[in-house]
Amino acid sequence: MIPVFAAENVRRAVSPAEAYEAVRAAFVAHARGEWSMPPKVYVTSCPAGDFRAMPAIGGGHALLKWVTSFPGNPARGLPTVTGLVLLSDTGDGRLLAVLDAAAVTALRTAAAAVLGAETLRREGATSHAVVGCGVNGAEAVRMLVARGTSPLVWDLDEARGAAVADERGARVAGSAEEALACDVVVTVTPGSTPLYGAGALRPGQHVSLMGADGPGKAEVAVEELVRARLFCDDWEQASHGGELAAGVMAGVVARDDVTELGSVLVGDAAGRRSVEDITLFDSTGLAIQDLAVARAALAKAHELELPALDL
Repeated sequence: MIPVFAAENVRRAVSPAEAYEAVRAAFVAHARGEWSMPPKVYVTSCPAGDFRAMPAIGGGHALLKWVTSFPGNPARGLPTVTGLVLLSDTGDGRLLAVLDAAAVTALRTAAAAVLGAETLRREGATSHAVVGCGVNGAEAVRMLVARGTSPLVWDLDEARGAAVADERGARVAGSAEEALACDVVVTVTPGSTPLYGAGALRPGQHVSLMGADGPGKAEVAVEELVRARLFCDDWEQASHGGELAAGVMAGVVARDDVTELGSVLVGDAAGRRSVEDITLFDSTGLAIQDLAVARAALAKAHELELPALDL
């Protein structure tokens, strides 16, 4: 029998602290060549959205994530992200678990955002914010609170922002400008219009850019990429479908300008070099992160009453 983790059971199985540590370990394993994955494959359904296939292997498990991103869905009363995660055994190929992709995505997105922020923010940073309070943004707020931070939150939908702040123990920003000016910012927006225009980023600021995870999306102007020290989760993905893609196309960002976060975590590359650095972390979302969360959930399957498939 194969356990099936609905969204609520993914959240019951994996706490923010467990997701954070699992995703951190996945970055390290990937940087050391112990876990591997090809870049995600996009199948577009323009202009509505896209489908993504994301495989990964490591730690005795293989994973395939089939997931969507349809930014206009909330206006129709539908979720932006839907899909399934399949987790298998690498020794014999058995399917071990089926998980709700949206819940896995929210946990690993939040973990990556906060991991990037804690790794790259300047010493003494005091103000934090999350801009965009959809499912993934709300989870980023929960992750920051679990890590001991009380962030500001801001969303175009004021009611949604207020609800997330109330539910997660955060505070509503007085304006988008107040949130975007914080020392550490996590942006989780659809990414069609840059939040930071030319010259908007402040010295010493860190931003984890989580929204621009596909072609044509951007949360920061190309001019700002030149001013910042650049980091990403995976160069191959980020340079083609992430925040950095516009800079690559414009000829202002090259491979040598960008450091992968895993290299910083294992000590092979420097992170922030001075308090004046502007640091940007471009996260497109990695299958190894999904693998980390799925494995953590599977470890708790025996503690939960889960429906099961008999295949």
